[in-house]
Formats: sequence, C-alpha cells, structure tokens
Amino acid sequence: MSKDLIINKTLGEWRAVLVENGEILDFLMERQKDSSVNHPRVGNIYYGKVLRVLPGMQSAFVDIGYEKAAFLYVDDAYLPSLEEQREMAQKRAEELKKEEAQRRGQIIPDELSTLADEVDMKLRPETATIESFLKEGDEILVQVAKEPISTKGPRVTRHVTIPGRYVVYMPFIEHTGVSRRIENDEERDRLKEILDNIRPEGKGIIARTVAEGSTNKILKSDYDMLVRIWKEVNKVVEKSKAPSTCYEDLTFIQRVLRDITDEDVDNIIIDDKNSLKEVEKFASKYLPNIKGKAKFYDEATPIFEKYGIDGEIERGLSNKVYLRSGGSLNIDQTEALVSIDVNTGKFVGRKTLEETIFRTNLEAVKEIAYQLRLRNCGGIIIIDFIDMEKEENKTAVYDSLVEALKKDRAKTKVLPISDLGIVEMTRKRTRDTLTRVLCEPCSYCEGTGRIKTVLTVCYELVRELTKEIKNTNAKKVSIFAHPEVTARLCGEDLDLIENLEEAFGVNLLIRSENSYHVEQFEIFN
Repeated sequence: MSKDLIINKTLGEWRAVLVENGEILDFLMERQKDSSVNHPRVGNIYYGKVLRVLPGMQSAFVDIGYEKAAFLYVDDAYLPSLEEQREMAQKRAEELKKEEAQRRGQIIPDELSTLADEVDMKLRPETATIESFLKEGDEILVQVAKEPISTKGPRVTRHVTIPGRYVVYMPFIEHTGVSRRIENDEERDRLKEILDNIRPEGKGIIARTVAEGSTNKILKSDYDMLVRIWKEVNKVVEKSKAPSTCYEDLTFIQRVLRDITDEDVDNIIIDDKNSLKEVEKFASKYLPNIKGKAKFYDEATPIFEKYGIDGEIERGLSNKVYLRSGGSLNIDQTEALVSIDVNTGKFVGRKTLEETIFRTNLEAVKEIAYQLRLRNCGGIIIIDFIDMEKEENKTAVYDSLVEALKKDRAKTKVLPISDLGIVEMTRKRTRDTLTRVLCEPCSYCEGTGRIKTVLTVCYELVRELTKEIKNTNAKKVSIFAHPEVTARLCGEDLDLIENLEEAFGVNLLIRSENSYHVEQFEIFN
C-alpha cells in the first residue's frame, strides 16, 4: 500500500494528484494564463454590495468585483443571533438523538452525512424572508462557497469559515463539530471536549479529519492562527469600500498540502525546485508529520507519464470507460445531470446470467466511485445498473457503492436501487469538472456531439432550392455547399438535381466550398 502526492509544474501550470496504489484519489490544477485563475476561489472572502433582492426566489445577487454577480441564497444570507442559534441547536440536538443512537449501534451510510463536519442545523427561522433583513445597496461580508461554473457566477455565503490544517474556525456560528470521517466514538468525544475548552462563547470550531489523535496544544495553535487571520480580515474590511477582496486563500501548493495531503502520505514527489522549497517551508511550519517526505524528481520522462497519471486523466475525459472484465461504463455529463450506463459488453461470465450481471455491477461500482472523483462530477447523478432479479444482489451492489464513496472528500447522498435498476445520487459540486477545465465545446458540432448526415443536408438543400425557384422563377441558380454534399448531389443523388431542372426548366450550377461547414449551403440566382 503506497500513497503518494505527485506535483508537476510546467511554465505557469501546476498539477497535483494524490495517488494510492495507482488510483487517483484527488486531482487539482491551476494555470496562470487561464482566466479561471483570477475568478473567485472557494474560501475567498469579499466585502460586497447587494445589487438585487429577489423575494420570489428568496435570493440576492451581490457585486464582489467579479464580472458575474455572486448568488446568495436566503439560508446562506441570514445571520442568526446567539439566542436563535442556541434555540435551533437544541431542536436539532433532539432530532439527532435517534440518529446518534442508530449510529452508535449500526452505521447507516445515508445518515453519516447528517453527523458531518459542518453545521447541519437550520440557522434561519421560517419567518425570516430575505427581503426582511437584506435590501439593495447593503454592504455585506461574504465568502465563496462554490466557484463560477459555466455561465453561472459564484455562490456565496455569509457564514464565513476559515480552514486550517486541523480545525475550521467559524466566527459567526456557535458550534463544536468533528469530521464525519472520524468514526471512533471515544476519539470524537475527546476532540469535542478539547474544542469546547478552546472555543470562546459565540464562536464555532470544527475538527478536520487529520485532527484525529492530535493534542490540545496542536489544535489550540491551529485555532489561534485562524483567529489572527480573521482579525486581519476585519482590519481590511474597516478600510475597504464595496466591492473589494478581503482575504484570498493560500497558494496552489499550500492549498494542496492543506486540503488533500494526509499525514499517512508516503512520498511527495515534485519536478520543480522552487515548488519543492515551498513544500518544505510550509511543511516545516504547519505539517511536521510530512516534513522530510518531499523529493525532487529530475528524470527525463515527464513525471505524470512516469506514474501513469496522464493515461488516467485521458480515461477521465472519455465518455466510455472499459472495465477489466470486458464490461463498460458510458458516462454523459450535461447541464442538468450526469448519467452513467453500465453494460456487460464482452463479459459473458461462467455461471448464470444473474451472476454475470451481478459481478459486472459490482465491478462497475468501484469504477463509478473512482470516475466521479477523477472527473469531479457534481449535482444529480443517475446510474443505470444492469437489471438484477434478486433483491440480495441489489442490496449488495447498493452497499458496495456507499462503501466505495466513503473515499470521496465531497459530500454524497445515495438512494437505494429502484425496481428499474436505477440509482439516484447527489455529489456536492464546488468547482468545475475535469472536462470543463481541460476541454471546450467542439466548434464544429457546437458542443452537441453530433452533426446532420450528408443525406439530410442534401434533402434540406433541395427543399430550400425548390422554394427559391418557385418564389423567384429563376432560370439559373448557383448552389454553394460543402464538398461532401456536392459530391453526393453530383453522384448517387444526381436524380434530385435532374428532377428539379426538368420540372422547373432551370439550370442548376453546383460548386464546392472547402471552408463551409458540412451543414452549410447557400443559394444564389
């Protein structure tokens, strides 16, 4: 078992992957020349001005100095008083009693997220509508919760959080929490006790996964650093005019070390000496457990090629992913949702049809969880498994999917397999997908993934030509079209042209234009 962090730098581009036994656990990338580098990143804090309040949508748009206004939903906009927080926390605690009892007796995967590393209690009373506490022109402090995606601007929240290595500081919410990935009850209780002693009244603190086993001194030191950062943010706000930037998250290298590097990582392999120095400096100050694990890579073979990363990224860009058994996944990403279709392909099995299908679905589960992480798919995800007859097989596939998704840092929710073999799930989306980062829509098909057949274009041309002749009574008409279209009209479909010439007594001249799109044609008389 080997877990490595591999970092590549190429003339203004940084790429980092966390790899375990050849499988990518996480992939991050940043380019200086890419406009997305300058967009609001998750964690950035802005002093913004409310542009519009939309009561019908219970949301608002906020100018934070970016080309697209930020979206602020009512639940993210309301800052409750301390009394309100405590009242709602008490209600939430009562609701969690049953879930906590179930968790201590038997872990139910779907419910783990409700005991998560974030405040799940509702912070807004039903009577607090957005227009009752926010108006156009208000200047407010917001933090980016989701980066701009496609045509949408960033999503922001007023519930500011400052993440450190071991804890997350919440200046506006009174709460003590522990990451859902820490499942040992004694350790959870120990951490909560430490955090309660650290946390001042009215403030919030959450222990991150890497805090497991950490001492009071380590957690207090991390917390104090975050409080200092927050004080600096407040100083900037006092001097600022909206819209302005108050706090920007760490550099790419530092974010990678903070967010995706576990302390059990075996090696940190880097092909850039300056980045290596930055890693060593940051690790020395904040991550002593990984100090000394960084190594410089200077072989002739590119580092991502050496470790097979480029090949995995290419698989992550393909619509079709092959399974080792011979089965396959068809993955389609649209604006509305992600659909995944499981096929047996060449896999015929050795026993019954049901057993073959079951084995294919089980194999698909691991690859699906992997591809969702690699591609950073988010939102609604529909998985069409091959139909299984036995309920125990359906349950086994579902349980395997839930288990495989536990490796995912993104929050997921999975519904049981339906009678049609469909699984509906969601995965929290915070940044663009791998496809959006590395690709752009095809200029030829305009992103549809298909173009009209040459025969279809020929018939469209003939219909348009017939209309033109009837309307103008022209006796000589020139047709300009793509070479493939003109070749067909002058070849196997010549009868279409000859019939028109005979019916209307017109002379038709057909000319090829190499620069034309295959669907493009023009008619001149």
